[in-house]
Amino acid sequence: MQIPFSRTTAAALFGLLALTACSSTPQPKFTQELFETGASPYARNFNSSTGDSCEAARRALLSQGYLTTMSRPDTVDGTKNFQPTGDTHVVVEFHVVCTPGEEAADTSIVYVNAVQNGFALKKSDTSASVGLSVLGSLSLPIRSNSDAMVKISSETIPSGKFYDRFFSLVDHYLETVVRTQPVTSSPIETRTLPVAAPLRVTTPEPVPEPVPATSPAAIQTQPTVPVQPTSASPATASFATPSPVVQLADPIGQAAAIEPASGTKLMP
Repeated sequence: MQIPFSRTTAAALFGLLALTACSSTPQPKFTQELFETGASPYARNFNSSTGDSCEAARRALLSQGYLTTMSRPDTVDGTKNFQPTGDTHVVVEFHVVCTPGEEAADTSIVYVNAVQNGFALKKSDTSASVGLSVLGSLSLPIRSNSDAMVKISSETIPSGKFYDRFFSLVDHYLETVVRTQPVTSSPIETRTLPVAAPLRVTTPEPVPEPVPATSPAAIQTQPTVPVQPTSASPATASFATPSPVVQLADPIGQAAAIEPASGTKLMP
């Protein structure tokens, strides 16, 4: 037995399926978290120390107009305000955490997430009544308007390209800014220089002038003249007698004075 399938039956089934889909409650977004072990758009590896990576992240945020604070050396927080329209206000909050790397000693991992908070201007009217007992039950309405910014949304920015631009700027500052710590593979050794001994200035002794040599023949010795003591009376003073003059021997004269031998006659 065949059941007839008409167009009316098909339309009824289609309407029933559409009604079932619309009546189902939407699942919250946190149920879509996968927690995969692959590459994350919120993390990036750098060949630098933890302090250098956080310093580069702070410079990157400062260069884009973010107000940064560092409560810890490995954490950077930044905020920036936006106002798309006159009645809306948006605040972007950056949170950066730097941890040591897994492969080498001079590597680090930078984790970052940004939260977008939305605010809207809300106007509220308040009214009050004042009763005067003198005039009876007379009430005067008083109205006042107050404006306030009310937080209407808060969401973590999931865009991968947004964080890619941030990490590229961090890498730029790591290459251009001088590192704060020396590389551990090439340690710097310091040692004290030896102190030089004080110089001693010595003055040379004066060299005596040479005395010209004299021959013994040129030295003439003169006999010492004895000095006679003088008596008390000047009349009896005696003068010193000069010493006899020494006469040199004359060899020619001595030869003539010798008596000639016998048989010889001297010529006058």
